[in-house]
Amino acid sequence: MAPAPIQTGSVQFLRPTVEDGAAMWELVNESTLDQNSAYKYIMMCEFFAETCVVAKEDDQVVGFVTAFIPPERQDVVFVWQIGVHSSQRGKGLASKLLHALIQREGCSEVNYVEATVTPSNEASQALFRRLARSFETTCEVSECFAEDLFPEEGHEEELTFRVGPLKN
Repeated sequence: MAPAPIQTGSVQFLRPTVEDGAAMWELVNESTLDQNSAYKYIMMCEFFAETCVVAKEDDQVVGFVTAFIPPERQDVVFVWQIGVHSSQRGKGLASKLLHALIQREGCSEVNYVEATVTPSNEASQALFRRLARSFETTCEVSECFAEDLFPEEGHEEELTFRVGPLKN
């Protein structure tokens, strides 16, 4: 049984379906986010739907978060990607997506949110620091993937942002 949708204004926060995968891919394609294959988004909707959220307005995907719980760390949800349509920027949708994710039944044992962020991505850094403030907890930043690990020229290093503990 699918969880009841969460709604803020005209935007609903829902469990994604495989039919949402193409819209998620298109949203990324129209942004500066790292482009993954359409298959990745469809696969996340099928196999990781309990740790992903789509935001829809008038049945159109206007935002999403893809995430998973690492098998060896069941108290962590790792946020792979957050996408927000340009029409929704500046409205706090990314924060609302993270909160909707944390409230999902699949995240009931989660006590930490982790993500990797490049040093130049100030918006994502601010997002995870805001999440920590909203839970009155810490946001620790550490090195994760060095720049020289990436095969393409010019990919920055990735830093781990770890928010938590979420529960006292």
